[in-house]
Amino acid sequence: MLRKGATIEAIESVYRDRGADFFRLALARTSDPELARDAVQGGFARAIRTRARFRGSGSLEAWICRCVLNAARDSLSRAGEPEPGVVDTGSSEPTAADADVRAAVRRLPERQRDALFLRFYLELDYAAIADALGIEVGTVSATLHAARKTLTQALQEVMR
Repeated sequence: MLRKGATIEAIESVYRDRGADFFRLALARTSDPELARDAVQGGFARAIRTRARFRGSGSLEAWICRCVLNAARDSLSRAGEPEPGVVDTGSSEPTAADADVRAAVRRLPERQRDALFLRFYLELDYAAIADALGIEVGTVSATLHAARKTLTQALQEVMR
């Protein structure tokens, strides 16, 4: 039998363990550190408020990812911001090649960008990504494949 609902303690544990990763996800989604912080706070607050809706059929972390992604999207809408760019979340100085990669990722459809962010920023497996995005596991595979193919083509064109 599946356990329904999530405890505040379990949500707090995810925040303590992965809060920085969720911030990187939200920053990649919003391109603005303040909006990203708001999105993480809003996403976790939403998770706490609606914890009874957690069905337990997937991971709690993936469910919270969806809350944070939705909060990031809402933050952008409230701020009147266009679709986000992709920001550098590393510590080294960005190069021209970094800018090319960010621009190519920015041009991806939203689902492809989100799947990439979840895979590479949060290191979620395909099942967790499927839970977070509300899609089938096979669709995650196809989505990531399409994103990689599009990025490869775009970056090969830049190299010419």
